[in-house]
Amino acid sequence: MALTYKDAGVDIDAGNSLVERIRPLAKATMRPEVLGGIGGFAALCELPKRYRHPVLVSGTDGVGTKLKTALATGRHDTIGVDLVAMCVNDVLVTGAEPLFFLDYFATGSLHVDTAASVIAGIADGCRQAGCALVGGETAELPGLYHGQDYDLAGFCVGVVEKDEIRPTADLALGDVVIGLPSAGLHSNGHSLARKVVLEHLALPFSATPAELGGATVADALLAPTIIYASAFAALRAAAVPWKAAAHITGGGLLENPPRIFRDDALAVELDPSTWEVPGIFRLIAAAGVEEHELRRTFNLGLGMIIVVPPAQRAPALAALGPVGGRVVGELVARGAGEPSRYRGE
Repeated sequence: MALTYKDAGVDIDAGNSLVERIRPLAKATMRPEVLGGIGGFAALCELPKRYRHPVLVSGTDGVGTKLKTALATGRHDTIGVDLVAMCVNDVLVTGAEPLFFLDYFATGSLHVDTAASVIAGIADGCRQAGCALVGGETAELPGLYHGQDYDLAGFCVGVVEKDEIRPTADLALGDVVIGLPSAGLHSNGHSLARKVVLEHLALPFSATPAELGGATVADALLAPTIIYASAFAALRAAAVPWKAAAHITGGGLLENPPRIFRDDALAVELDPSTWEVPGIFRLIAAAGVEEHELRRTFNLGLGMIIVVPPAQRAPALAALGPVGGRVVGELVARGAGEPSRYRGE
């Protein structure tokens, strides 16, 4: 009896079928700078001709244990949006325009419908970000992953003018911090969230606790990460000279804001009365997670902060109003406290 690759757990025909399913999805995200399409050994992309001194910016990330919820619920249509968001948002804070994106999808046994749903979400995320899905890798790894479990990684490349790279060197006392709302957990802190909600509180995915305002536990855990490309595009269109931005990911509201600083002279002071904390965080807090732990783990309702000079407060708010931008704090002297703190503490 002749053994085949399929006997070893790798289905080449399924892989080819997936490529054909995703080809039109990728095509719909193309930018004029992209040369060629899906199917080559590598992707080619020109730099946009309007840049005088272009600098390439790259970012990579995954979606963590949020995947476990997607797998447990069979809901795979938005996890790809999360993957794009986690990479693109990191690129955006440098002042860059996202150019193209690649993904890595690894599984124990390739299920074409599941993979196609995931990659459709990636394509949706790329459309939201304005970048091209130029390719990726689908790896079927029997023995390394269990059954149809899968893992994801993403890779984004953007471009920025060298003299427009953020953060700028002139961050100063009194600079205004504008916050953009999150959709909830985004893709960070899910290990703690799952332990609290699914184990400590023993809530099923179909539960609708009061804190979630009618949404199910599954809805709250899987709410896709917001892609903030439109916010930065709005600032650019309005010619608002912002100084710095921080994507609020792992490390939460304590560890991410200070990443904008080049020295230890300044701190970010946030006013917690200025934004709404989504219900999923109130549910986790009610279960007994302490405030400090919440702040250093989750975004608590702020997915992105952007720093502008005081004179640009009104123009920035006008540009960011459609995406929910609001003043949430300011830059203050560092002192003896943490480099990111709440007002009044």
